[in-house]
Amino acid sequence: MADDLEARRRDELNRLLLRTGEGDQAAFATLYQRTSAKLFGICLRMLRDRSEAEDVLQDVYVTVWRRATLFDPTSAGAITWLATIARNRAIDRLRRRREEPMDESAEEEIVDEHPSPAAIAEYSEERRRLEHCLENLPAGHGKIVREAFFTGATYAELAKHLGVPLGTMKSWIRRSLIQLRACLEQ
Repeated sequence: MADDLEARRRDELNRLLLRTGEGDQAAFATLYQRTSAKLFGICLRMLRDRSEAEDVLQDVYVTVWRRATLFDPTSAGAITWLATIARNRAIDRLRRRREEPMDESAEEEIVDEHPSPAAIAEYSEERRRLEHCLENLPAGHGKIVREAFFTGATYAELAKHLGVPLGTMKSWIRRSLIQLRACLEQ
């Protein structure tokens, strides 16, 4: 049943992308609505900057509009094709970011990045409290929260790894975050 629904969604995205290649603006708008959140997530995960991810996402959809005629559903699904464009645009942005020379005024604004002893002490205390609260979560949930928020694992990846439904994983993480917040506010 779930596989059938997934296949229908995949086929619909393929049709929307093919119609976009024919210049169908309504299909393009629907394609954007159905895929932009996922592609934004890809860009944001790679760039770690919301405004840059938004800019790259805009570039992605300009590219999609211009190059949709090149999409071949027999070689890749629409979401794979779109995700590849998003990934490549984000990589291009990362490369440009490294290549941009720093202007003189920016050089003058560089501050010592070494934290003060007070900041180190405050950070150490916050880190200790966080670790204490993570350890007090139900069995295994502290590890799940660490994986999701410190290593960047997606909920879907965690659910698959632990062999539980995605909805269960989302519930576990949501409840764990509520418990974590309550513990940290004490």
